[in-house]
Amino acid sequence: MAEFPSVAWFEAVAGVFNSDESYRGAGGGQCHCQAGIKVGKRVFLLVFEGFECAEVREVDVSELEPVDFYLEMPLKDWKAMVQDIAANGAASLHYTLNTLDLNREAGLSHSVHGDQYREDLFFRYNQTFQFFFDASARIKTTFAR
Repeated sequence: MAEFPSVAWFEAVAGVFNSDESYRGAGGGQCHCQAGIKVGKRVFLLVFEGFECAEVREVDVSELEPVDFYLEMPLKDWKAMVQDIAANGAASLHYTLNTLDLNREAGLSHSVHGDQYREDLFFRYNQTFQFFFDASARIKTTFAR
């Protein structure tokens, strides 16, 4: 069992995502970017290369400079999304990354450097990121408090 959020949880999800070729079609595919995931005060860096999530590490918020974009929600919202994915095998309509982005006044995706081209990678590769989080349905998850 892996605790969310943690490097172990993201690595477990990456293992499922990287090994399942079904995540490479239907809008998912090759992805080249660095994405930050902010969960409360914790920050994780995910590096996507080709069809895989090649690296996961926890970083300090000051180390977000290399990311193309970062996704930010409070722990309770991430927890609700991960629980929805676990219950349904994939995100339901109300918990897709796209819906979560649209339903937030400031959006889900943010830029550290104001570079809209780099931030646009979230939208360009959105289905790949959705498949990544949907892979968490196969991970037994506990949640940090």
